[in-house]
Amino acid sequence: MSRKVMVVTGAGRGIGAAIARLAGAGGYDVCVNYAKSAKAAGEVVADIVRAGGKAIAVQADVGRDEDVKRLFAETDAKLGRVDVLVNNAGIIGAICRAEAMTPEVLNSVFAANTFSVFYCNREAIRRMSTAKGGQGGVIVTISSVAAKHGGLAGELPYAASKGAVDAMTLGLAKEVGKEGVRVVAVRPGLIETAIHEAHGGQATLDALAPTVPLGRIGSPEEVAQSVLWLASDAASYVHGAVIEVSGGR
Repeated sequence: MSRKVMVVTGAGRGIGAAIARLAGAGGYDVCVNYAKSAKAAGEVVADIVRAGGKAIAVQADVGRDEDVKRLFAETDAKLGRVDVLVNNAGIIGAICRAEAMTPEVLNSVFAANTFSVFYCNREAIRRMSTAKGGQGGVIVTISSVAAKHGGLAGELPYAASKGAVDAMTLGLAKEVGKEGVRVVAVRPGLIETAIHEAHGGQATLDALAPTVPLGRIGSPEEVAQSVLWLASDAASYVHGAVIEVSGGR
């Protein structure tokens, strides 16, 4: 039986790296996408290969249409047609109040968090959809509980960009469900990753931990476990769903 191919965007660090490593250990050939963190992405690839898997690192800014086309073309050539896409790349962006917002802030956040998902979904569907000659597949997008509660102070663009991702997940599920493509999303809560450096880093996480009903911050590996389950046949009837991995927050 041939190994399935998974593309994980923003996979050099944090949640994306955890997903890529777990996917490699679980039998996937993995495309580790990165924008700037070449060294970190290379380490993820090396870890997968050392464990007996197959992986490649592909630089692409997934907020750019042409980069996304190249990302999928390289994956086709080096690993084969994608079976699972994990839209993980994202940024919090500049922390500022609504009255201080600039086009530059909005453009950067929505390009990284929302436009990237549109572009990657398009390329995945062209390859997965049975209406396009594909054999089906799964799209998992990493959203955030910020889409539900509005985010931390100064994070309005981030929260709004993730709200758009949630709506996209529900709408896309209706479009392509009968074409063999399952579409789901995961909403992580407070997870211990470097993305929180934008608003205080570990000190902020420590201060917020007591507000989580489980009483602690989550790990990237806990999110990765949920993503791999959603991508698997064990979740074959989970479609158009947004699953929270937030400790109840």
